[in-house]
Amino acid sequence: MNKKQEDIPTIQCKPSLFALSPLFVFLSVYLVTSIIINDFYKVPITVAFLISSAFSILISRGKTLNERIAHFSAGATNGNIMLMIWIFILAGAFAQSAKSMGAIDATVNLTLQILPNNLLLAGMFIAACFISLSIGTSVGTIVALTPVAVGIAEKIGLDIPFIVAIIAGGAFFGDNLSFISDTTIAATKTQGCLMKDKFKVNSIIVIPAAILVLIYYIFYGTQVHTSVQPVSVQWVKVLPYFVVLCTAIAGINVMTVLILGIVVTGITGIFTSGFDFFDWLGAMGEGILSMGELIIITLMAGGMLEMIRFNGGIAYIIKKMTQKIKSKRGAELSIAGLVSFANLCTANNTIAIITIGGIAKDIAEKFHVDKRKSASILDTFSCLIQGIIPYGAQMLMAASLAKVSPLEIIRYLYYPVLMGIAALFAILFRYPKRYS
Repeated sequence: MNKKQEDIPTIQCKPSLFALSPLFVFLSVYLVTSIIINDFYKVPITVAFLISSAFSILISRGKTLNERIAHFSAGATNGNIMLMIWIFILAGAFAQSAKSMGAIDATVNLTLQILPNNLLLAGMFIAACFISLSIGTSVGTIVALTPVAVGIAEKIGLDIPFIVAIIAGGAFFGDNLSFISDTTIAATKTQGCLMKDKFKVNSIIVIPAAILVLIYYIFYGTQVHTSVQPVSVQWVKVLPYFVVLCTAIAGINVMTVLILGIVVTGITGIFTSGFDFFDWLGAMGEGILSMGELIIITLMAGGMLEMIRFNGGIAYIIKKMTQKIKSKRGAELSIAGLVSFANLCTANNTIAIITIGGIAKDIAEKFHVDKRKSASILDTFSCLIQGIIPYGAQMLMAASLAKVSPLEIIRYLYYPVLMGIAALFAILFRYPKRYS
């Protein structure tokens, strides 16, 4: 997905720790409360965002209430947010119409026939890694594979959040490494290195983590047993997913991919009597409406995070993280910390990289950090944070399609966490040596 930042008035903000308080309010209301009471559905995420969004407007200074609300609204409707919302709308229409005409069932049956039980989990992880590496977007991979993963989980009796986390984890593999990923492009452009060089360094760091996760899924897969009897596959009903995957791998824009998927789903469904024309329209409408909560969350998150930036929250992080750097290791840790905190405050890994990319380059040059290493650190830690925050586009999309809580998925996200640990080890133990 190409993420483009909308022009919101840039004001030199005075660094402020208090500006970060709306984020702490959200995390306390939603994350901490859910963990304490051990119920991830007790506090609706929409309510948590409503409270923290109102708080972000309330604490802003130097503007009238109307001006604060207008600035919040500008953040909620910037170009990047609106692009995500359009993708959510198209994804909802495609997912529900594909389900209604039988595409998901057909694809699930085909998958169960191709892959033996003990390799189902590993196979899905590899598929997510390969597709995300090919198309360069974690969101597109999650949209394409999550409905199929949920269908498989329901058929063989696996925990839905667990199997969705396999897809989400694999999706971040490609988001971090793909040559056409916007995070890779942002990281290499801001640090001034070639994509192939960044890929070389990045792959040495994270591929061992992916192999460890794959081995775990292979081992865990030996415990998967199902009594599902093989059924005949209606091959023509697999066509919508085949078109979506092929066009995505070909590098076509994700919105165009989803529109093609919707059209092919409608033609295939009508041709196979899966539904008639009006049922197709009804299914699309139902799918769009199912994305309502996700769209509301995205708008409130965009507004709240813009208020944090406007009030000096990100400026405070940058100031504190660059004050006490004394060594190359400290410089790399500072770059990792900067992009991590920026990602917490923007919920967008590409924007986080763009926000602190110039500062990271200055730090790297001052302390002689290899620009290929600094680009890898930026990309990897931004993907780590994006993968474990419950209000990131990837987790919200996966949770919406699977109808589960984002926190239930996050607890099973092994690859992003191991990827982050591997990157941290690369900093602490000066690895790979040639670039450290």
